[in-house]
Amino acid sequence: MYFFLLNLSVLDLGSISTTVPKSMANSLWDTRAISYAGCAAQVFLFPFFAVVEFYLLTVMSYDRYVAICKPLHYGTLLGSRACVHIAAAAWGTGFLNALQHTANTFSLPLCRGNAVEQFFCEIPQILKLSCSHSYLREVGLLAVGFSLALVCFVFIVGSYVQIFRAVLRIPSEQGRHKAFSTCLPHLFVLSLLLSTGTFANLKPPSISSRSLDLMVSVLYSVVPPAVNPLIYSLRNQELRDAVRKLVTGCVSAATHCLLSSAKGS
Repeated sequence: MYFFLLNLSVLDLGSISTTVPKSMANSLWDTRAISYAGCAAQVFLFPFFAVVEFYLLTVMSYDRYVAICKPLHYGTLLGSRACVHIAAAAWGTGFLNALQHTANTFSLPLCRGNAVEQFFCEIPQILKLSCSHSYLREVGLLAVGFSLALVCFVFIVGSYVQIFRAVLRIPSEQGRHKAFSTCLPHLFVLSLLLSTGTFANLKPPSISSRSLDLMVSVLYSVVPPAVNPLIYSLRNQELRDAVRKLVTGCVSAATHCLLSSAKGS
């Protein structure tokens, strides 16, 4: 689980760093400009991190299922080598998926200007600028991708159903509360990510508006990577103790430096 949490933290950091810093810089300098290379980087990196994260969350649900429902088989089913291979497969699949989307998107002729009505270079917004019917190919790829994400989501729900059935047999109320307090927020964030991401990428143009597109994009691109650390890390007692120790150490060091400088002056 800690190995997968390490991968997840890297993905969340990469995902939110792909879109938010540039948007904040544009707001600070009161501009909406982005270079062609910067736009291409966002088109590649955001789907890359999103796809890898969804596959990784699917694997993590299976990891929890095996740990809770089949603990005696855990070392056989999810040994160190198996975990590394699974993570590598997820990263490789995400890379190939993002490369395909980027190549398809930027191979389209754009004849409706170069203004993307979004706070980052989102694929559906770029497709609106195309005057070629070839954009349907990219829409088809997006539909296939979200269909696979739906299959992963069904697998995750099935894993958690089995986990909940096992947890309900736990005599300790504290143990049941700990399992539910982690699993239910996880399912909520996954549902939010899948539903808003599907809506943003596959909705018909007739119900599109700038405010609606912005709200939906924030919900699937910013909210999940921002709340994942709260769900997976700060609910873990060992990680909470480590964070508390780190914060306490930093505060003590800062206080010591201030007192030393005050005495020196």
